[in-house]
Amino acid sequence: MTTSRLVCSGCGAEPRPGDAYPFRCPNAGTGSADHVLVRRLEPAGSLADDGAENPFLRFRGMMHSWHVARAGGMSDEDYAELVRRLDDAVARVDGHGFHVTPYTRESGLSGELAFGAGAVWVKDETGNVSGSHKARHLFGIMVHLEVVKALGRQPASGEPPLAIASCGNAALAAAVVARAAERKLRVFIPPDADNVVVTRLTALGAELNVCHRQPGVAGDPCYLRFKEAVAAGALPFSCQGSDNGLTIDGGRTLGYELVKSARALGVLPDRVFVQVGGGALASSMVQALEEAHAAGVLTALPRFHAVQTEGGHPMVRAWRRASARILERSGRPAPVEDAERAAALWATVPPALVEEELRYAAAHRAEFMWAWEQEPRSMAHGILDDETYDWLAVLRGMLRTGGHPVVVTEAQLKRAHDLVQQLTHVDADPTGCSGFAGVLAERERGTIATDQHVAVVLSGVTRRAA
Repeated sequence: MTTSRLVCSGCGAEPRPGDAYPFRCPNAGTGSADHVLVRRLEPAGSLADDGAENPFLRFRGMMHSWHVARAGGMSDEDYAELVRRLDDAVARVDGHGFHVTPYTRESGLSGELAFGAGAVWVKDETGNVSGSHKARHLFGIMVHLEVVKALGRQPASGEPPLAIASCGNAALAAAVVARAAERKLRVFIPPDADNVVVTRLTALGAELNVCHRQPGVAGDPCYLRFKEAVAAGALPFSCQGSDNGLTIDGGRTLGYELVKSARALGVLPDRVFVQVGGGALASSMVQALEEAHAAGVLTALPRFHAVQTEGGHPMVRAWRRASARILERSGRPAPVEDAERAAALWATVPPALVEEELRYAAAHRAEFMWAWEQEPRSMAHGILDDETYDWLAVLRGMLRTGGHPVVVTEAQLKRAHDLVQQLTHVDADPTGCSGFAGVLAERERGTIATDQHVAVVLSGVTRRAA
């Protein structure tokens, strides 16, 4: 029988048994370690599914909340019914519930980038709840909260408010899911938040808090205010795994779908490109791919690439620092600015050394990840987080697969967005096209062979004023 545990990737601690809200490591805020809870399945899950259209039902055996429910005495059918009721409530708010999203070969994009026997494959999340993948993260958390309530483990003080720092897709997803569950939500937004987003958040009943940058104060002011709200008792209803480890639970469903679709089509990806801001999407994808590999669904892990903008790329900085340490210790120093050359050396680096350096990074977060010194700017504003909060899992994914991060220019972002709009039926915004911008950038550099198959996620539907 498979069991699910939450373990801190930084210090190895686990939440207290029976904790209703096991969102953060009990040692969070102490020492220099990167205290982020990750899920461990023992033994590996099977990724078996019953063909349900809703991914939270299809892959429920891989969800930590399902294991909590079953251990608490809830039957599989009762858990499934809980998910169905919550999904029906989401549909009443947003027009439809969750469903498996398309994964297709895009011949137009493949031809434009001169792929030969290879191709660009797209996972289209723009038709998901609230128009992006973000709702997967928040629905996964909400399912856990509903399980806690059903098991009678909710604190006697009642339901604390939920909190999130976001001015875009994450906030909209949180507001939809919170409204469906009839939960209070506080959203911390910047003063220049999109009016279309603000109007929708207001209509969904979210409490909006505008946060201004303060001179001399590093970091995203919205995130700092969010942290203050959580410290005061609000629950972190966010897309940062560092604040709520269960946000990755729902996010992994996207990776499971991609893998199962690719296997059914008989074309497994050689590389996966994912846009990275706070890092929850990339962290979810990395963990889903690793679990699929452990389950035997993937015969080999594809090379993983995190894509960030030239206007702000803290994940790239962290990868360069880790790479420099590893290559120096292995006696094969190389300029890490040449990411492809540096990554090519991984095949000659003992895996034990890589794992040792990953443990070092986990224990010394401040040496690798800190807030971007200037306010980051880009047309892909949805990935301009001051920090990559879920950086360690993303770093691990690239180091273990021989991948590397990609910095894209504004010109490449614009071209990627234009091509997606012109050559596909996917109405993704610039942020949602930034993973494809990474493919475009690497093809321009000549580092992707024409016979390779690359997978990208297009997420974040274009939002237009009514």
